[in-house]
Amino acid sequence: MALRKIVEKGDDVLNKKCREVVKFDDRLSELIDDMIDTLRDSGGVGLAAPQVGVLRRVVVIEIDPEQGVIELVNPEIVESSGKQVGLEGCLSLPGKWGIASRPYRVKVKAQNRKGEEFTVSGEALLARAFCHELDHLEGVLYDTKVERMLFPEEIEKLNNNELDIKDECYVEE
Repeated sequence: MALRKIVEKGDDVLNKKCREVVKFDDRLSELIDDMIDTLRDSGGVGLAAPQVGVLRRVVVIEIDPEQGVIELVNPEIVESSGKQVGLEGCLSLPGKWGIASRPYRVKVKAQNRKGEEFTVSGEALLARAFCHELDHLEGVLYDTKVERMLFPEEIEKLNNNELDIKDECYVEE
């Protein structure tokens, strides 16, 4: 297993639609393992294959290390409900933050690294991560969907726990 370089905004790979995975082999498992290592090293909660330069429909998400990593191959959102508006960032846009609207609950159909189909549901941060990472597979970055990006002064205050954006963030279940 190895760490892969995270591609940053400006690289064309982030704006391209990913291809479906059709071979469930050792190469796919190696990609997923490398993505998990890269995600954990980065401190993020989700990583999509194009963020490591691979145009395949693969996502890894880890909200809580005790619950482990969710591996999604060829994922698609099959249900969503509610609304949450909140802070969102991206490993491919380091140091940037925005206020984005996402569904509060999301159900995803996907395959595992062996090609077996399953569904997984999540709400709040997990639902946000599903939507954010699946957008990457379509070549969409979150900064194109935000209500607004935070200004550098706001990010500095955010980093110092001095920014109050509660009036901009809410949930409608």
